[in-house]
Amino acid sequence: MYHWACRALCQSDMVEPGRAGQLAQRQTHQGNHKNAMTGKVTAPTIVLLVLLCSVASVSAQEFGTAEQARAILDRAVAALKSNEAVALNAFNDPNDKRFHDRDLYVFCYRMSDGKITAYSSPMLIGIDVRTLMLNLDPVGQRAYDTVKNSAAGSITTMEYNFPKPGSLEPVPKRSLGTRIGDLGCGVTYYK
Repeated sequence: MYHWACRALCQSDMVEPGRAGQLAQRQTHQGNHKNAMTGKVTAPTIVLLVLLCSVASVSAQEFGTAEQARAILDRAVAALKSNEAVALNAFNDPNDKRFHDRDLYVFCYRMSDGKITAYSSPMLIGIDVRTLMLNLDPVGQRAYDTVKNSAAGSITTMEYNFPKPGSLEPVPKRSLGTRIGDLGCGVTYYK
């Protein structure tokens, strides 16, 4: 599974050659997500690998701002209110620059079951956001709870640490989120 995931991610132009393997090996040894019997990397490590690689194509100096993230989220809310199915297709289209700008992109999940419906990497579509963890931080559950416990239409914020592209060192990142009907959606940016 490890080799398949690294090969698929490297061939997708989302990560520099060899970088996926470096990230997976580090998470495997540090995060204890390696099956001792088979030597295979487990699903949480693959999910983390996808998360890390999903912004790896952004150069270190080209990050979106809080204002730009908020503008994308506002456009996403308007699109969802207009036509949810069309909006979700647009959110999942990396060529749609209304919802993808450098490291900024829209992600969504259903509030009823937590399943991801929009994300920059198609490998996460259908995964329950509440199961996503970064090291020991249940970031997916925190994001879900933050939006669930807020009034529909209000904008929430959540802080967490995540490596910038080209680095393995976590830095502060903020997620802006909101609830529209049965969807929780957001955009994240580096602080």
